[in-house]
Amino acid sequence: MPNPTAAILIIGDEILTGRTREGNAYFLAGELVKVGIDLRQIRVISDDHETIRDAVRELSANHDHLITSGGIGPTHDDITADAVAAAFDAPLDIRDDARAILGAHYAARNTEFTPARLRMARIPEGARLIDNPVSGAPGFSLENCHVMAGVPNIFQAMVAGLLPRLTGGKPLQSRNWQMMVAEASIADALRALAEAHPLASFGSYPFVQDGHYGTNLVVRSTDRAALEAGFAALQTTFPEGK
Repeated sequence: MPNPTAAILIIGDEILTGRTREGNAYFLAGELVKVGIDLRQIRVISDDHETIRDAVRELSANHDHLITSGGIGPTHDDITADAVAAAFDAPLDIRDDARAILGAHYAARNTEFTPARLRMARIPEGARLIDNPVSGAPGFSLENCHVMAGVPNIFQAMVAGLLPRLTGGKPLQSRNWQMMVAEASIADALRALAEAHPLASFGSYPFVQDGHYGTNLVVRSTDRAALEAGFAALQTTFPEGK
């Protein structure tokens, strides 16, 4: 049975303008591999209601899981909750459990619970909350769409709470073999290896070290025996690697 699939939707003008370096997709991709969820697409879009709504509809329809990052804060341009609710035709309003979580969070820090902060308690009807142990403001899961904050340490903490709730599959395993040769010079032999080992995937990633070309060869598979067979064949074919 194939692994579940996922897409990541990164939301924010600050990413598209280069003001903020995106790292949440990189982090989440590594975590999904560990639980056997195959990431099929990463998309970055602007803080535009219709763009978010349409992307959520498309990606959630074509993947088992859609995970979003960004746009659920207290300011006027944090519109992800509104757009996700619209994508699933779900009413959106202040929810008592989210309000209670935020109220307790700010009370414990002797911080005013302002109307702007209350905006973060707006949750679509039928959604399940995602815990935020860092700043209190919860994310939510609506159908197969999981909506989380964009701040990296908050996002990572929310991912840790979300992933145990998702059904995974077989974790993808990999082995690496490095060679100080140009990628083009081994392309034909690598293609033959890939054809001979259909249960494993072979990737080549060129680099330059001290002015010399090299290639990292990576074998991947969810099947341990196929992985080891492919890696053994790789070592036999390219014995000069390490």
